[in-house]
Amino acid sequence: MSLSRRKFIENTALTGLAAASVKADTAPKLPTRVLGKTGVRVSILGMGTGSRFLQYKEEDRAIEAVQKGLDLGITYIDTADSYGRNHLSEERVGKAIKGRRDGLFLATKLSNRNGAEAFKVIEESLKALQVDRVDLIHVHELTTEDDLAAIEAKGGALDQVMKLRDQKITRFVGISSHSDPAVFKTALERHDFDCAQMTLNAGMVGMKSGVRGKGLIPDPPSGGSFETLALPVAVRKNMGILAIKVYGQEHLIGQAPTDKLLYYALSLPVACAIVGMPKFEHIDENALLAKSFKPLPRQEMERLSRDLSEKNKTALELFFRNHVDA
Repeated sequence: MSLSRRKFIENTALTGLAAASVKADTAPKLPTRVLGKTGVRVSILGMGTGSRFLQYKEEDRAIEAVQKGLDLGITYIDTADSYGRNHLSEERVGKAIKGRRDGLFLATKLSNRNGAEAFKVIEESLKALQVDRVDLIHVHELTTEDDLAAIEAKGGALDQVMKLRDQKITRFVGISSHSDPAVFKTALERHDFDCAQMTLNAGMVGMKSGVRGKGLIPDPPSGGSFETLALPVAVRKNMGILAIKVYGQEHLIGQAPTDKLLYYALSLPVACAIVGMPKFEHIDENALLAKSFKPLPRQEMERLSRDLSEKNKTALELFFRNHVDA
């Protein structure tokens, strides 16, 4: 392929004009990072296929949206068994990535807490995705201490997911949460997960200067955030860290420039920010921002988090405590 032809493909992909047939080997490259102890490099922008993705009501458009993300260089795809009824999100992702599996990091999640049903649910996920294995399975959406106890029970969801890793049905095991950072911290301390997926945005932490541990300290009266409590544990244990809700489920949009909101999360020690993009122009915009990423100066992060947390933290904590991303 000539240089001019390659340049044409890159430019048209970024403006949303590239044909869906553009293959991964000709896609424009996004920056990549190593996903912690997994050793795998993934694009710093991941495609979320939860509630925002399900706003594509027509299947063809949903499939096209995923393929557009791939064309723009996204290599991390995030889905779950509970995103839509009857594995709807997984089914659409499976159709979108058919013939394009090479080079993709495919993650799904197990929502079920009944260990006896785990294998059946994962079999359904694999069928929907049209694959015989995935790269990562998260125990999905950890909530309370009681929920953690159920996950940890003998023969429970965590035991079953670990067996799936032993059987090579998944390469790696993780856990996700967006509701209780203290419980999530406990889970990360107790278990050697490969990956940890958590809410990280500028509106839910009040960073302060001149304090221990890079300024990541609990912020009363809420008792802290994922950034102050769970993130340091994941860093210490070299887990692959995945940021979600970087725009506060869109609540932070308009309160700060979009690039600053994304760059705040990417300036933390994360491998990838997973973003739900319910419109095609969102895919273009986020891919372009990721391609142009430069870390925010520390003072700017402090100012942004201070300003946005003061206005939004309590409301966002209450929202995510009751939020079901399905």
